[in-house]
Amino acid sequence: MTVPHTSRARALVVCRDGDAIPPELHGAVIAIGNFDGLHRGHQSLIATAVEAAHRESRPAAILTFDPHPRAFFAPQASHFRLTPEPVKLKILAQLGVDVAFIRRFDATLAGTSARDFVHDLLHRQLGASALVIGGDFHFGRGREGTPAVLVELAGEEGIGVTTVGTVKDDGSAVSSSRIRAALEVGDIGTANELLGYRWFVEGEVRHGDKRGRVLGYPTANLRLDEGCHLAHGIYAVRVAVAPGEVRDGVASFGRRPTFDNGAPLLETFIFDFSGDLYGRSLDIEFIGRIRPEERFESAEALVEQMKRDEARAREMLAASRESELRSFIG
Repeated sequence: MTVPHTSRARALVVCRDGDAIPPELHGAVIAIGNFDGLHRGHQSLIATAVEAAHRESRPAAILTFDPHPRAFFAPQASHFRLTPEPVKLKILAQLGVDVAFIRRFDATLAGTSARDFVHDLLHRQLGASALVIGGDFHFGRGREGTPAVLVELAGEEGIGVTTVGTVKDDGSAVSSSRIRAALEVGDIGTANELLGYRWFVEGEVRHGDKRGRVLGYPTANLRLDEGCHLAHGIYAVRVAVAPGEVRDGVASFGRRPTFDNGAPLLETFIFDFSGDLYGRSLDIEFIGRIRPEERFESAEALVEQMKRDEARAREMLAASRESELRSFIG
C-alpha cells in the first residue's frame, strides 16, 4: 500500500500533553508508533489510517512519543534519530495526516499498565474511534500489551483495531535499524530505498570560518544533531533554498581533517547559486555518497579533488532524475 501523493502539505495540527484537542479532531483514526524514519513500513500504517479515516469522514492521526523510548531507557547511549521532530512533522503533513498526538515518554508513561494506556490515553484523552498498529506493536508497563491484548482492551471501549503486515525488502523487514546501519556506512542508496524517499536533514545555516569562500567553494554550514551517525564523507545532495526552489549541490559531512579536525559539520556547496542564507533553515536531501572524508597535504590538492567531486556529484544528480523515489523537500 502506498500513500497518495499530495502536491503540497496540508495544515498539520500538533497536540502535546495537556493541549486541548479541537472538537473537529475528536474521533480520529490513529496510527500508533515511534515512526523514526517514517520508512515504507511506517507509511503503510499511516496510509491504512488515512484511507480508513477518509472512508469514515474522520480525522487521520498518529500517536507518537518523545523522547524515543530507547533514549529514555538508555539515556547514556547516543541515539541516531533518522527524523528529528521538525523533519517528522514535515513528512507527516505530506502523508495526509490531520493531527499528530505527541506524548512525552517519561517514567509515568513507562509505568502505565496496558489497560490504563487504552482507557485513559486512547479512549478518554484522545477519543480514538479506531487504531492502526504493526504486528510487532507492544505497549504498557514492561511491554505487557501485545496486538491481541490491544484488540481485547480496545474492544471494551468500542474501538476497532487494524493490524498491518510487515513490509519487507529483500526478504527482511524494513526497519529503522536497517536504515541507520546503511547511513552509518554511507550507503545512501539502500537507506533511501528502505525509506521510500530521499533521506533529508534540516538545520539553520550558521557562520563558519569562510574557508570555502577562499577556496572558491562557498558553503552553507549546518550543525546536525549530535546523535547523527551519518558516515563522514562527500555526498551529492539537493537543497531546498526557498519554497518551490530546489538546487543541486555537493556536501561534505565531517571534521575537516585537512584544516582543524573539529566538530562534525555539514558544509554544502550549492551549484549555480548566490545569496545570503545565514540564519535560514534549509532542507538537504542526500542522493549518493561520492567518497569518504580524507586529509590532503595542501589546500591546492583539496581544491583539485573538490573539482572532481563537483563533477561526480553533477553526474549522480543527473542520473537520479530517473528515480521514482519520492522527495519531501521543496
